[in-house]
Amino acid sequence: MKTTRTILSTAVLFVFSFGAYSQKNYAKDANKAFDQKEYFNAIELYKKALSKTRNKEEKARITFYIAECYRFTGDVKQQETWYTKTIKVRYSDPVAILYLADAKRSMAKYDEAVIEYANYAKEVPSNTAGKDGMRSCELAQKWKDSPTRYKVENMAQINSKQSDFAPSYADKKCQTLYITSTREGATGGEIDNGLGQTFSDIFETRIDKLGKWSTPVPVVPPLNTKFNEGSVNLNRKMNTIFFTRCGVEKNKEAKCQLYVASKQGNSWGKEALVPFCTDSFTFGHPSLSADEQTLYFTSDMPGGQGGKDIWISKYDKKAKRFGAPVNAGAGVNTQGDEMYPFISEEGALYFSSNGLIGMGGLDIFKAMKKGDKWEVSNMQSPINSAGDDFGIIFEGKKDKGYFSSNREGGKGSDDIYSFVMPPLLFIIDGYISDCDNKINLENVTVRMTGSDGTNVEAKTDKNGYYRFAELGNARYVNPNTSYILTAFGEGVSSSFSKKYFNANDKVKITTVGETESKNFKVNLCLPPDNIEIKFPDVLYPLNLAILTPQSKDSLNYLYETLMNNPTIVIELSSHTDSRATDTYNDRLSQARAQSCVDYLVKEKGIPAARLKPKGYGKRKLLMSDKEIAAMRTIEEKEAAHQKNRRTVFRVLSWSYSDPNAPKAPPIVPPKVIGEEQGYEDAGSGD
Repeated sequence: MKTTRTILSTAVLFVFSFGAYSQKNYAKDANKAFDQKEYFNAIELYKKALSKTRNKEEKARITFYIAECYRFTGDVKQQETWYTKTIKVRYSDPVAILYLADAKRSMAKYDEAVIEYANYAKEVPSNTAGKDGMRSCELAQKWKDSPTRYKVENMAQINSKQSDFAPSYADKKCQTLYITSTREGATGGEIDNGLGQTFSDIFETRIDKLGKWSTPVPVVPPLNTKFNEGSVNLNRKMNTIFFTRCGVEKNKEAKCQLYVASKQGNSWGKEALVPFCTDSFTFGHPSLSADEQTLYFTSDMPGGQGGKDIWISKYDKKAKRFGAPVNAGAGVNTQGDEMYPFISEEGALYFSSNGLIGMGGLDIFKAMKKGDKWEVSNMQSPINSAGDDFGIIFEGKKDKGYFSSNREGGKGSDDIYSFVMPPLLFIIDGYISDCDNKINLENVTVRMTGSDGTNVEAKTDKNGYYRFAELGNARYVNPNTSYILTAFGEGVSSSFSKKYFNANDKVKITTVGETESKNFKVNLCLPPDNIEIKFPDVLYPLNLAILTPQSKDSLNYLYETLMNNPTIVIELSSHTDSRATDTYNDRLSQARAQSCVDYLVKEKGIPAARLKPKGYGKRKLLMSDKEIAAMRTIEEKEAAHQKNRRTVFRVLSWSYSDPNAPKAPPIVPPKVIGEEQGYEDAGSGD
């Protein structure tokens, strides 16, 4: 894919000049064009020179420089071809191997690139570029296979077959974009000798109420001229614009400069050169901080880390201008090129680099200042690709915006892409049924409490279905939160209506650590209140009603049940086996039931009015004496007697109200519950 690599990595860029060359000495003319960064012209001159010479060393040199021209114009396919030829003709400098590896990596041929990086590492073991390249291929493949959650789309409505890049917001509502483009319609319309495309201009596009972007049109003069303009940035009020302009002088490498202009009515006034710029070096890619006190930009001025660097200039209020630039430092800048800075409202610095380990070409990085140091991280796939990715902007504090890329699958050489981080959507849903007959229950209350303070309830629908999800502006299932689900209340089916209570069947769900949207399925069954509810065995010493430590653990289960169902009044009944007299068993079972009630009242604080002790002795045997007598072994008979010796409870009423109970947090009912609403699952999950 043909790109504006010259614009990206040669001079910040847009550095081109005209030239007319003698056809008598193609090699000399080609060298001159190359030195003046007229790579498009130099390619044809070098190819003619290659066809004329028979000297092997000269052939190798010319072949290498043809590959170099393609590198600076960003044509990775031709780079691969010509660097391969360079190596075959035994060009002396092993850098050709490194650049071949870079080209293969930029084409996502990571396995082949690793081989070439290894070859380079053998040739030049003192240079870490080979090892770094192998590491970058490993990470690139990993990031490609496991991309982040960003959703990236090509903005086909505004892109052309030419280069469209460096988007910038041009109104406060982010409904207008300025972009840099070499498409037809640019002011002047001349073809530069660096890329073979029209000189770049600043274009404007707007989005309508239906979400459709208008066809970009050039911004009226004086911003656009016959030279290269682009890479703009506006202040918060959208009444001041900073932009890059690269002049053209015959037979001389022109330098890019930063300009500033103010709004005058509906148009821009006369531009002025930013004071610290000098024509000895290149300046471009301005980005103004939210408080408008700091200007970030790119330059090749001395004092940097190498190549193009990110620089910072502070506004001098007394002098009413931006002061002397300071290099952003080694944490951000490298020996390669760092360009297209963007400072977000939250103070994060985004920029593109080919000097840090990335996926290929220019990668977009995020940097946060921690004290005196920068913490830099790669944005990974799909923001980054094997190609050049650069010029990112964010819409205020939202995790969305636009960037430029020449990745495969685009419409032109460089295209504008949109990106957004979709919210994590979690759903908790399922069915509630009767534990006895497995029939799904309508009108059962399902309560969800969260570690974030969430306290919401939902009612099951006619199919016994409930659902907690994000409904409208209310978010019920949040990221990085743990939840407890309980179900209780009156359940209705087609054949009956019964009361049900929460029998401590709490289900814990957590979204902590989840990085993908997910649907948690939770099905519960409820025991009806018209049956005896067994809980863990309450053990007593032989012929005594004294509670053991194990018995108290069992009663703690009942305590949880009472706390989870604060309106129920229960009968707590104790039963014996059939041995001993009725009088003895009645007295013992009543004492044991009372000891359970005393523990719950005195030690756990349950109101006595909610507990009715009842000793049934041996009147409600589960296993009759006849059944026990028919058993063969003593062990079987003892197990049957133990089954009769039980402590259980049943619900007497649902009407208890504790006047001293603390006020519960408000319950928020979801607006809509039920499968019939046409929800879609957030994702698979158990």
